[in-house]
Amino acid sequence: QVQLVESGGGLVQAGGSLRLSCAASGRTFSSYGAVGWFRQAPGKDREFAAAITWRGATYYGDSVKARFTISSDNAKNTVYLQMNSLKPEDTAVYYCAAMNPPHGTWYPNMAYEYDYWGQGTQVTVSS
Repeated sequence: QVQLVESGGGLVQAGGSLRLSCAASGRTFSSYGAVGWFRQAPGKDREFAAAITWRGATYYGDSVKARFTISSDNAKNTVYLQMNSLKPEDTAVYYCAAMNPPHGTWYPNMAYEYDYWGQGTQVTVSS
């Protein structure tokens, strides 16, 4: 059974940094098509932040590009999201998600592509 567990959220001042972790169990990282991070602020739609394939290709949402970095440790079945230069508008619940290998064209920024979701971790950025 696939389980994704996020950790690393918390309260940080604007301009600070946090590193989120997503530990995957039940399958090896290489068996997924990709692992991604999404976020959802109160009253807003879920927003794509970043994704990484098991081969190391990375994708970023426009609002986090150049500030966030996604990486993976395949041996530990863990994906990280390093978040720098945080802004109050980054405040949200951050979700880790994993997708099965795609067949044909796929869109790493679309939530419907992902088959498994974690419970989320709260990130709060104070001004």
